[in-house]
Order: sequence, then structure tokens, then C-alpha cells
Amino acid sequence: MITYRDARAADAAALSAMARQSFVETFGTLYSPSDLATFLDDAFGANGLAAQLSDPEFTVRLAVEGDAIIAFAKMGPVTFPGEWRPDAIELYQFYVLAPWQGQGIAQEMMEWAIFHARDHGAREIILSVYVDNHRARRFYERYGFEEIGAYAFQVGETIDDDRLMRLAL
Repeated sequence: MITYRDARAADAAALSAMARQSFVETFGTLYSPSDLATFLDDAFGANGLAAQLSDPEFTVRLAVEGDAIIAFAKMGPVTFPGEWRPDAIELYQFYVLAPWQGQGIAQEMMEWAIFHARDHGAREIILSVYVDNHRARRFYERYGFEEIGAYAFQVGETIDDDRLMRLAL
């Protein structure tokens, strides 16, 4: 049975391992081993995702089956360059492991993200998505996200072409 709950500091190691696995299974072939390793350490190492679990500005929601974390969504303050509304919130990472994709978990997590944003007074959700991640882009568009610009997303020394998307709440 799949359950949903907020992440706790004790989840740091398992969540970081799951995030690494999900990123590698989705994007691992796009990068050199050194670029991939640098990104994984920065994003999911001790100073990345793990540290944010105890930061009150971030909230991470988990989908768990048994003892395994199978999906997560992370939200917090908007960090993209530019001017953003003070009542905007960013959806940083939205990962579902491949064996659980297509089972309604992403929909449950997105409903939580929208509820969380509204519950915290946000009037819009901002996210970035890799330009060639068509499945994710279609998913976000089904919820009303609209492309609002380009974003250079760095993975090691590689600069990816991402798209910024916005959902007005």
C-alpha cells in the first residue's frame, strides 16, 4: 500500500538515494560521469536535499511503499534569477521512480503541491523542466502550467536548456 507523508530528517539518506536513482534513470545518459557525479553530490548530498529537510523554508512530501520512498516533491522559495512575486513558490523536484510511474502517484503528489502552495498563501507555482522531457511537460500542462521562459540548468559543466513554467493559483 502506498502512503503519503512529509519527510523528516531521519529520511535523509533514503531520500537522497532515491533522488539519485530517479535522476540517473531519467537523465543519466545525457551527461559525462564527472558532470553527473558533481550534480548528484551537489543536489542530493549532505548540503543539498538532506540539509533542506531541516530547513523550515522547504517542505518535502514523500510517497512510500513499505519502507521504500518511491516518489517525492520538494517546495520552497523561488530561487530562479529575476523578479518574482513575493507570494510565489517553487516546485523544485518532482520525482517518481520508473516502476511506479503511471499509477496515479504523480497526480496525488501534484494535488498535494497545489494544496500546499495555496495553504501557504502562494498565488503561483514556478518550476523548471528539461526542454526534452516531454512526458513531464505534458503532465504539468494538464494541470495548467504555462511556459514563461527559458532557464539554463547546470549539471556539472553541462548547461541544459530548461523551460520555466508557471501555474496561477
